[in-house]
Amino acid sequence: MARADLLVKLVKAGSNGDKALFTKVVESLIAEEKAKQHHVVANQLEDILRSNRNSLSHNAEVKRSPLDDKLENFLFRIYPKKSLEDIVLSRENRTIINELIQEHHRSDLLRSYNLEPRNRIMLAGEPGNGKTSLAEAISQSLMVPFYVIRYDGIIGSYLGETASRLKAMFDFIRTQECVLFFDEFDAIGKERGDIHETGEIKRVVSSLLLQIDRLPSYVVVVAATNHPELLDRAVWRRFQIRLELSKPDRTMIENWLKRFESQVKYTLQHPHKTIAAKLEGLSFAEIEEFVLDIQRKYILSLPDVNVKKIVDESLSQLASKYELKYGQETSTNFS
Repeated sequence: MARADLLVKLVKAGSNGDKALFTKVVESLIAEEKAKQHHVVANQLEDILRSNRNSLSHNAEVKRSPLDDKLENFLFRIYPKKSLEDIVLSRENRTIINELIQEHHRSDLLRSYNLEPRNRIMLAGEPGNGKTSLAEAISQSLMVPFYVIRYDGIIGSYLGETASRLKAMFDFIRTQECVLFFDEFDAIGKERGDIHETGEIKRVVSSLLLQIDRLPSYVVVVAATNHPELLDRAVWRRFQIRLELSKPDRTMIENWLKRFESQVKYTLQHPHKTIAAKLEGLSFAEIEEFVLDIQRKYILSLPDVNVKKIVDESLSQLASKYELKYGQETSTNFS
């Protein structure tokens, strides 16, 4: 039987005429039924979904969202492609994120006890270790829209415009059950305490933080920072969940490689531990670029593919690249 939260979402989508939510829920149901080897049911659901998409394609006019007119310069919607299954996390971080997802799927139960699900998350860590991907995966798991905001887009050429921009953005967001993602959030904390900034900018930043505090719990705010040391305690206290996303250790890299192999349907012809030892010290983004390089070479070598040779060449090139980038003091193990 399908999960109860999916059935609730499906009924909600039908009653509200929310076609985007309907599609997401049906896709999730199809994935679950396939995982259970219920291929007949999965195929029937796929046929229904395909028919629905074909009928939508005949609509000549698509209404523009209020977002298009007022907020497109600094708030834009991304359709999530990452799922939590695609993200490699430490056991502790995965447990915390799963608990958050459960709180929102069962928010009605919590509210019956006068409790609200947690909705403010701070992700800290060096670039390339999955902060944006995790925010996207949270949105996908909750089956809600994913909006990204850049702080540099909020501050207008004329500061008098900034307050109205902020008001328009938060008025819109309060009407959405969504994930709102702030990239480079350290810019807010830094300017808030920067003695060189004008009082007007400080008031704008204080207003922004106050607006975040007032968002309803069905708006999940995810903030990312590469420089947590720049955030003062008042900013940190606003977030109920604070996670550190560090560079992956060997075990996490091995898990990442296993998932890559399951996706591409061939093996790397090397023990995972051997490759992980050579990749240790790299970020997830750098590791992803490494395997994408292998995938490109694999495709271009078809039909006579020597995977072991391709992996050896890619590892050699990676060693040369990071010796050049980091010099002799690199912590990455390519020896």
